[in-house]
Amino acid sequence: MRYFIEIAYKGTNYHGWQFQPNAITVQELINKAFSLIFKQTLDVTGAGRTDAGVHAEQLYAHLDLEEDFNIDEVIYKLNSLLPKDIAILSILKVTDEAHARFNAVSRSYQYRIYFGKNPFLTDASWQIINKKLNVDLMNEAAKILLTYTNFKCFSRSNTDVRTYNCDVTKAVWVHENKSLIFYITADRFLRNMVRAIVGTLIEVGTGKTTLEEFKRIIESKDRKNAGPSAPAQGLFLTEVNYPKNIFINE
Repeated sequence: MRYFIEIAYKGTNYHGWQFQPNAITVQELINKAFSLIFKQTLDVTGAGRTDAGVHAEQLYAHLDLEEDFNIDEVIYKLNSLLPKDIAILSILKVTDEAHARFNAVSRSYQYRIYFGKNPFLTDASWQIINKKLNVDLMNEAAKILLTYTNFKCFSRSNTDVRTYNCDVTKAVWVHENKSLIFYITADRFLRNMVRAIVGTLIEVGTGKTTLEEFKRIIESKDRKNAGPSAPAQGLFLTEVNYPKNIFINE
């Protein structure tokens, strides 16, 4: 039987989601917890990967298990074994062909900026002091993203992918009190894409990059022309969506 595992984690202490031989990752700890409970070597497949320091409020992974089990009991055991900054939110039965990565129809991220210094948000935002941003201009630039599909200019260099095309359906900045949050949704994202977009939009907001220059950056398909990547701690994967027909209701 195939199951989807709904996971949330604070990424501060981890070198991203995906297993690495010489670093602690979220996937490694979840694999160990499942393997310990079911007394066999198990490996979950994630919907995607987040970089070191990036957080996830919702990420799905899938796992095949032959034996039947009490889902609530296993969730309790998993959360008891896992550190406090990783949580199993739910375990859901899905069809045998369902794939956490390839069946995802959209992914949503938030990038969170805080204007000022807040010790409680050090690991959960990019704190900007003494820098004024033109948010209206940043939103004009964000709208431009919806008119393009090739985002190679925002992809990490030497990334091995078949296509740099992404269908961005939402990109908007929302300013509330001392917080500025960037909301972005697409069918898929390239490595480092959101952080590179945010870094470039910040340059639009400070007046360093014009709207016409922003368009030329996208059209250049060259990472060197885009702005620096925004710090990892402000980025949150917030939602992954799937077709309803892959879930088995009981």
